[in-house]
Amino acid sequence: MKHGMWIGLLGWLLASSANAQTLAGIWQGVETDPGEPGATWPALLRVQQGKGNALFGVLYQEATGRPNVTVTFQVRATRTATGMALEHVRKLNETGATPFSYWCDGTIAFTYDAKEEKLTGRAAYEPVGDCDNGSFTLYRVKLKSAAKVTAGTLTTIRVSGRDVRWYADADLKQLVNTGNSYRTKLSKTTTFYLTQGFYRTRESAVVPITVQASGAAPKPKPTPAPAPKPTPPDTTRAAPAPLVISPKPVVLPTVLFKLGTPELLPEALPALNQLAAELQARPTLRLLVAGHTDRIGEPDKNQALSEQRAEAVKAYLLKAGGVAPERISTVGYGDTRPLYPSPDARNRRVEVSEAP
Repeated sequence: MKHGMWIGLLGWLLASSANAQTLAGIWQGVETDPGEPGATWPALLRVQQGKGNALFGVLYQEATGRPNVTVTFQVRATRTATGMALEHVRKLNETGATPFSYWCDGTIAFTYDAKEEKLTGRAAYEPVGDCDNGSFTLYRVKLKSAAKVTAGTLTTIRVSGRDVRWYADADLKQLVNTGNSYRTKLSKTTTFYLTQGFYRTRESAVVPITVQASGAAPKPKPTPAPAPKPTPPDTTRAAPAPLVISPKPVVLPTVLFKLGTPELLPEALPALNQLAAELQARPTLRLLVAGHTDRIGEPDKNQALSEQRAEAVKAYLLKAGGVAPERISTVGYGDTRPLYPSPDARNRRVEVSEAP
């Protein structure tokens, strides 16, 4: 829904028959207007199934750059052959209104893409002021792989959505993955809490996804230990101690980065080369690389930078160690876990641990 030229949008599809896929849920995205290049209105649509072919819900929107200018509409819709036909019912709430601003309302025709869990809408508004039309693009987070897996087996969990982040807790403090797929082993039924970064609003929701783990985790087959072979002592130098010896994170104090970039400093290479050698020597070792920043700059940019730093370390280890990419996973914590009062270059660091 445009403000001033704002369009009210909402309402969506739901199943028109028992065999039709439901469109109930939370959809997040944006409205644009061909007549206003560059202008955007982030949107969040919540839809529920009514009786028969009916759908109902609410649409929330903000004006980009003006988060205090918002609107919430009640909407209703019916399922169509290609998606859903929506109409605004009434305005439930509005903030930031002025005598010269208004919200457009009318009807919206949505097309549903089941593969991407995407709604594409074309709005036709009542002719009030400069209200005419608007375009919507919305995505829904939904589990796209099996809802039940075998416990202890490496599997890939796939979801829909844009700029998806996976958390282990509902408070969104334990980030475990980013993107549309997560390769992991589950020992028990697990619920992940997912968010979308695609045009976030103050009302953006957390979507829980539960994957059941059935059966007992497979036990490794015992293999007879080979007879020890005597090795000549190294009289030149002692072998370095392993860097990674437990799931507890280990700070790599020399693996640092240039300010504001994911570029590794030269003094980082000896420690990373040792870590690459350790991955080669321990073929069952799976590594979690966590990136961090100091508290200079904006939190959102620091979060992205910490993820880029973890990926930079992963890229170096893959090149230096020649190991399979799935043995190294990454996560970024932004500026949320400093070790020293900022500003301090030692906060621009990575930590490594055994991946679960």
